[in-house]
Amino acid sequence: QVQLVESGGGLVQAGGSLGLSCAASGSVSSINVLGWYRQAPGKQREWVAAITSSGTTNYADSVKGRFTISRNNAGNTVYLHMNALKPEDTAVYYCKAQLRFGANYWGQGTHVTVSS
Repeated sequence: QVQLVESGGGLVQAGGSLGLSCAASGSVSSINVLGWYRQAPGKQREWVAAITSSGTTNYADSVKGRFTISRNNAGNTVYLHMNALKPEDTAVYYCKAQLRFGANYWGQGTHVTVSS
């Protein structure tokens, strides 16, 4: 099993920056992909970005060029640095760990509010 704890959410003005962190514990060595998702009020949860154990990154088109996903060398913390934030980025941001044998684990989420 893997436990995930997100932190770093908050309120920021449009055009500003914010950084999120997600600390993983438990079977960290089994993690294949760490990703960020978000869910805006009244909308479905959507994928934002992901980073593999080898460091390959991918981004949703809506955040490409503005958000950067990274992880520490130990592979147990993933970050999401968000620049040029827009009101439509307002959501609860969730961290997800996909293990090598397919199991997925989610964090509890952290709120990000971007004011116009």
